Amino acid sequence: MGSQIVEGFGVAHFLSQTDLVGRLVLLVLLLLSLASWYLIVTRSLAGLVAQRRAQAFLARFWRSGSSDLGHRLQGEQCNHAFARLAAEGLDALADSGGVSLAAAGGFAEYLSRRLNHVIDDEAAAAEYGLTVLASAASAAPYIGLFGTVWGIYHALVQIGLSGQGTLDKVAGPVGEALIMTALGLAVAIPAVLAHNAFNRRNRLWLARLEGFAHELYVLLTVKGVATSSVAVQAPASAR
Repeated sequence: MGSQIVEGFGVAHFLSQTDLVGRLVLLVLLLLSLASWYLIVTRSLAGLVAQRRAQAFLARFWRSGSSDLGHRLQGEQCNHAFARLAAEGLDALADSGGVSLAAAGGFAEYLSRRLNHVIDDEAAAAEYGLTVLASAASAAPYIGLFGTVWGIYHALVQIGLSGQGTLDKVAGPVGEALIMTALGLAVAIPAVLAHNAFNRRNRLWLARLEGFAHELYVLLTVKGVATSSVAVQAPASAR
């Protein structure tokens, strides 16, 4: 008899007995979970591809013996931030003879603005999806808790109407309602872990970009890489 009672409860039984509010809560949790895992997978793959492209580009860039920045970038595709930074520096150098440039503070100031613009764009792009992950991490447990409270209330009302308030009649519906809390945590935990991991990755990525931008600034303004006949050596950190 006891085994028949246990078999009568579970996730499938809970889903079949829940009302419209419970189904809406489940739908919201499902959508948050799908959005979170979509962002986790796509951002992880995109970050891995960008990391490999950047490492290969930097290795070729610093290994080049040419002092001409245009020669270093020959044949390179601007499909990641480091290549875009170098191309932006080259474009700024090509525009350095403009009259408006001198009025704006000279080549060094102009180059700094152009490089900072690329870094700002990359920082904005790096924020993609983090709001959704943060929302899922913070809201999913409360949504699941609301579903649990509503499920317990719904179960107690049905038990009260049936007039059977014994423990074996109460434990099953209440235990089923706790499934909502578990689902909320199952959505929130991967989202918060991914959010923290992506935030750390973004900080490291932008720090490397700023370091490379500084190297470009030195090459183009101090060492005169575009006109010097002496090859510029890579910094020790990039060798």
